[in-house]
Amino acid sequence: MSRVPRPPLDGLIDDLYYLEGAPPYARLTLPPMPAALLIVNLGAPFRIRAGTDLETAEYADGCVVTMPTRAFEFGYPPETRSVGVHFKPWGPAPFLPMPATELCDRPVTVEQVWGRPAVAELRDRLATAAGPYEMLTLLEEELMRRLRETAGLELVRRTSSVIAAAGGAVAIGDLCAAAGVSSTHLAQRFKEIIGVTPKRLARTHRFTATVFAIDPAGPIDWSSLADGAGYFDQAHFGHEFRAFTGLTPTRYVEVRRRFLREHPGHAFEGWPLPAD
Repeated sequence: MSRVPRPPLDGLIDDLYYLEGAPPYARLTLPPMPAALLIVNLGAPFRIRAGTDLETAEYADGCVVTMPTRAFEFGYPPETRSVGVHFKPWGPAPFLPMPATELCDRPVTVEQVWGRPAVAELRDRLATAAGPYEMLTLLEEELMRRLRETAGLELVRRTSSVIAAAGGAVAIGDLCAAAGVSSTHLAQRFKEIIGVTPKRLARTHRFTATVFAIDPAGPIDWSSLADGAGYFDQAHFGHEFRAFTGLTPTRYVEVRRRFLREHPGHAFEGWPLPAD
């Protein structure tokens, strides 16, 4: 189950969610998308292999993932139970003790962000809550308590919203002019708040919008799709696919179709890809 939090958290968060059950695959690949994530784990540890890491790392209490630039692999236990937060790209900043750029493509445990005593207490309260609704209320209250003023947040939020509305098809120079700041200043604020530059965020938005427009169940005109999304040519589009997913466009669709075929209507269907 999931729900949108109350203001002002709704300006930072897409939804709070509760997840329980058996994952569709032991390992899932999550391509980069313009979003961030916090998971408070209440079950067996899960494992993440992020960015260019060769080995997976175990996360017992959960994790914090700022907006990634590379696909990462997520390994669930046979039965999983957690509560989490789907943040907007700028959403984690008011809850982090460090600039987001320090966590780019480097997931950390919740303990590393909020400290062991606080996280142990939160996990205990969540684990003993009466049900999912009460758990999400507890998590929302924890976030409200930790919410703090963050310099540059409004500038980044406004500019990021313009990028999102344009599907990434926007000139960064125009954004700087509209905001009345230099490109250097805007890039620095973006790296502090989101972890990446405006150009990288726009690139991720464009790719995500293009991929979500694909219907894996039907025929696909790759040339028209690439042209409509503003890529130079089909080769450029193919390069972006490999950079974001590690797969060619045709292989990506094969994997998407496998998910649809083996787990129709699953809650995870949409962005994660089977890594098995």
